[in-house]
Amino acid sequence: MRDNDRSGAPGQSGAKRAFERGGTDGLRGDRLTLGYHGPAVVHEASIVVTAGAVTALVGPNGSGKSTLLRALARLHRPSTGDVLFDDGSSALTLQAKDFAKRVTLLAQSRPTPSGVTVHDVVGYGRHPYRGRWGRDDADGVRAVAWAMEVTGITAMAERPVDELSGGELQRVWLATCLAQDTGVLLLDEPTTFLDLRYQVEILDLVRDLADDHGVAVGIVLHDLNHAAAVADRVVLLQNGKVVAAGDPADVFTPQRLTAAYGIEVDVAVDPSTGLVTTRPVGRHTKRALQGESI
Repeated sequence: MRDNDRSGAPGQSGAKRAFERGGTDGLRGDRLTLGYHGPAVVHEASIVVTAGAVTALVGPNGSGKSTLLRALARLHRPSTGDVLFDDGSSALTLQAKDFAKRVTLLAQSRPTPSGVTVHDVVGYGRHPYRGRWGRDDADGVRAVAWAMEVTGITAMAERPVDELSGGELQRVWLATCLAQDTGVLLLDEPTTFLDLRYQVEILDLVRDLADDHGVAVGIVLHDLNHAAAVADRVVLLQNGKVVAAGDPADVFTPQRLTAAYGIEVDVAVDPSTGLVTTRPVGRHTKRALQGESI
């Protein structure tokens, strides 16, 4: 998706922010150990989310992907290690509103409010900038308009969000995060339960945010082919440890993926795109490859 034709898809007007923002940010987790009132589930993991790039966290269920992402978002306090911005300051010491002006998270699931319009839900993203009575947000109108335009939801501004399809709703939640106007965007499995069209649209938008707006994107993905297509850098976790990090072509080797997922995984390069592709090899696939009758 780094080099694909992006014409015609929602929100790809090339719109720039019509307001000044505080510059780009990067975020990194430094030797984070994380647990849930017991043994650690993530062990001294380090990860870098770079401005203007997409970093994908991948690995089997229970490997610690979402836990690590939540730690970057300050929703899971590490027992050891730190979360640092590019300037070396600790994200863990900031006041909540100050942190929310620099980092936002699109969680796996959010409760859908009933009878609330798309425009009003996107406006919730401006909460870090509003005073006690919801005022004093000079850039709010422009920020919400930009977020809706870039995600392609302007035309549905007055529709109740509880009447939207899954793909439309996911774009609304993404717009809410963008209205927050942060340099770092963290997304936890944003394509789960979406059909193919909406999966591709969300991933294209993620790529646009990094390329066109300098956002540092950290994203948890289950689909290895999606990760290879959208990410500049992938981080592979296994049993709570980072076992490899780097370019998808370097990280996604048959031996490494087979060991991590416990199933044989073929890896190839698509000659038309140059992107890495992966294929799990189950019993029936293996028989087909061997020319046996299924």
